[in-house]
Amino acid sequence: MTEAKPGNEDFGRLSEPFRRELIAYCYRMLGSVQEAEEVVQDVYLEAWRAYDRFEGRSSLRTWLYRIATRACFKALEKSRRRPLPADLGAPETNVDIRLAKRSPEIPWLQPIPDFLFTAAPVDPATVVVQRHTMRLALMGALQQLPPRQRAVLILRDVLQWRTAEVAELLEMTAAAVNSALQRAREQVPLSEDGVTEPAEPRQRALLDRYVTAFETADVDQLVAIVTEDARWEMPPITTWFEGRDTVLGFLAEQMRMIGPTALVATSANGQPAFAVYARDHDGAYRPHALHVLTVGGEGINRIVAFHGSALFPLFKL
Repeated sequence: MTEAKPGNEDFGRLSEPFRRELIAYCYRMLGSVQEAEEVVQDVYLEAWRAYDRFEGRSSLRTWLYRIATRACFKALEKSRRRPLPADLGAPETNVDIRLAKRSPEIPWLQPIPDFLFTAAPVDPATVVVQRHTMRLALMGALQQLPPRQRAVLILRDVLQWRTAEVAELLEMTAAAVNSALQRAREQVPLSEDGVTEPAEPRQRALLDRYVTAFETADVDQLVAIVTEDARWEMPPITTWFEGRDTVLGFLAEQMRMIGPTALVATSANGQPAFAVYARDHDGAYRPHALHVLTVGGEGINRIVAFHGSALFPLFKL
C-alpha cells in the first residue's frame, strides 16, 4: 500500500525527522561532517523541488536515502579517501625525531560530535548501536572500501535494511548485493572491532586520570591507564607512534613543551573526547587539540589528537 501524498507544503514536516540519520549515513559514506551536511542540504533541496513528482511507490525515507546515496557517489567521484595517520605508513619508533610537517592538503577523516547523530529520546539499546557503528576506527576502515561496497555494508549491517531493499535502492540484483556485502565484510567486520568498553565506574576513573595527567603535565599518571599496544596519532601531522613506552616517551617531551593545559569533556563518534586548551604566554588558554579516545577493558588503547582549532566550532566549543 502506498502512502498518501500531501502537497509540497508538507514536505518539510514529513522529511525533517530523517535529517539526523541522513547526516549520519552521509558521514559514514564520506568521512567528513561538513561534506555530509552539505550533501544532506542538497538532498533536501532536490527532494523538495521534485516532491510533486514523488509517486509514493516507496516510503519517503527510502526515497531520501536514494537521493542521498546518489549524491554521495557523485561526491566520492571527485574526492580522495579520508585516512588517519596510521593508514599512511608505519609508526615512528624514535621519539626524538623531528615531526613531519602538517599536511593540510590531505583530506583527513573527521570526527563527528555525538549530538549530530544521536536522537533523543530513543531506546538505550539503539543509542549503543548508533555509537558502536560510528566509532572512529570503523569510519577509517569504511573509507578503504569502494563506494558501492561501502553503501551496501552500511545499509545492510548498520541500518539493517533487507537485501531486496538495498538492491532496489542501488539498482543492483540481490546476488550482486550479497556478493558486495561479503567482500565488504571481509575487510570491515562490523561486529568484531576488538573493543570491549569497561564498566562505567572504571571508564570514568580512567578518564579522570587522563585529564589529571594532561592538566598537570604528569606523564607518569598515564602509565597505569594506557595499554601496552597504545597508539597515538595527531592529524594533520602524519607522524604517529605505537606502544606504551614509545607513546609516553613522546608525550613526556610534548607535555613539557606545551606546558599547562585545561581539558573540557565532550564526545565524538560514540567515544569519550576532550577539547585541550594550552596556556599561552599571556596566561590565556587557547584551543590546542581535540583528543578522541578509544577505551577498552584494559585501558586507553588509542588516542587521535586532532591538532588545531578547526574542529572546535563544530563541537560547539
